Amino acid sequence: MHRMVKHIVLPLVVLALALCCACVTQDTGSPATTAATTAPADNATPGVTATTAENVTVKVFHAGSLTGPFEKLKAEFEAKYPNAEVLLEPGGSVDVIKKVTDLDKSADVVASADYALIPQYMVPNDADWYLTFAKNQMTLAYTNKSAHASEITADNWYTILARDDVRWAFSDPNADPCGYRTPITIQLAEDHYKDDAIFETLVEEHSNIKATESGGVWTIDATDPDPDGTRLTIRPKSVELVQMLQAGGIDYAWEYRSVSVQNGLEYIELPEEIDLSSIDFNDTYATVQTKAVKGNGTTLYPGSPIVYGVTVPKNAEHPDYGLRFVEMLIGDEGQAILTADGQPPIAPAGGFGDVPAGLSSLVSRKS
Repeated sequence: MHRMVKHIVLPLVVLALALCCACVTQDTGSPATTAATTAPADNATPGVTATTAENVTVKVFHAGSLTGPFEKLKAEFEAKYPNAEVLLEPGGSVDVIKKVTDLDKSADVVASADYALIPQYMVPNDADWYLTFAKNQMTLAYTNKSAHASEITADNWYTILARDDVRWAFSDPNADPCGYRTPITIQLAEDHYKDDAIFETLVEEHSNIKATESGGVWTIDATDPDPDGTRLTIRPKSVELVQMLQAGGIDYAWEYRSVSVQNGLEYIELPEEIDLSSIDFNDTYATVQTKAVKGNGTTLYPGSPIVYGVTVPKNAEHPDYGLRFVEMLIGDEGQAILTADGQPPIAPAGGFGDVPAGLSSLVSRKS
C-alpha cells in the first residue's frame, strides 16, 4: 500500500514541476499587461505627457462671474476626460488668488476677473505664466419688479439710484474686482454726465467710501466700506447680489454684462466711456483708481478695461489636467461657451511669461 502511494505521488510531482516551468517560460516571452489605460493620446494637450487614467480631481479656483461658463466647460471637460472630475470653487478674484498665495491651497487652475491680479499677487512665486482670455463690461442689473424699472435708462440711472425708495448694491472692493470697479464707474460718470455730485450722492452719503482728487486722478478709498445697509448694500461677491435681486431684497446691483445675461436679468448698458469695456478709453479709465486692503496694507486698482486672466499655479496637484482645462477654455469649445454667455473671448489668447509650449498654437505671446 505504501509502495502504491509512492508510485502515484512521484509522477504528480514531476507533472507539477513541468507545468511551473511552462508558466515561467510563457511569462518571460510575453511581458505582463495591466488593466490600467492612459489618457487618450489624441486628446492630450501637445507637450503634456499623458498620464495613467486614474481618477483625478481637477481643482479650479475662479472668479464668481465665471460660474456660468465654467459649469458648461466642466461638463465638456468631464465628457472628454471621463477619469477627471472638475471641482469648481468660485469666489471674489482677490480671495480666490489668496487661497493659493496666502493659504497655500493647491489649485490646478486659477482664473481671475482681473488678469492684472495674477502678476501682481502670483508671479513669480506661485506662477510663472498667465493668459488673457475674455472681456466684459460693467452693467446695472435689475428685474421688472425693481423700483422704477419702467423709468430707468442709460441717461438717468444715477438719478433713479438716488431716490429714497431705491435699494442698490455692489460687491466688496477689498475682495472682488467687480467691487473695486463699481466706484470707478460711478466716479467716471460725473465727467460723462457733467454732474459733479453723483459719487457723493450715491456712495459717500451711504457709506464710509470717500473720493479725493489730486493731479487729475481720483482716488477712491474703499478700505473700510461700512455701507448703511438700507439704501446701499455691499456683499463679498457680485454673484451673491443676483439672488438678492431675484428675491426682491434689492432693486439694482452692479454686475458684469455676462452675469446679467446668464441670469436673465434686465440691465442698463452704459456708455463705453464709463463701462470699462474698451481699450479706446483706457486713458479715461485710468483717471480713477480704487484704494483697497491688501494683506496688512493697501493697494491701488487703477481703472482699466475688464480683461480676464488664467494660469496653472506652481502648486497644482495635476498640472497636466490643468493645462488641458486651459486649452479647452481658450480653444473652440471655450470660445463658443463664453460667447453664448455674453462674455466675448479674446482669440487668440494673450500669453505672458513662460507659457507652456503645448498652448502655443492658441496663444499670441505678449512678453
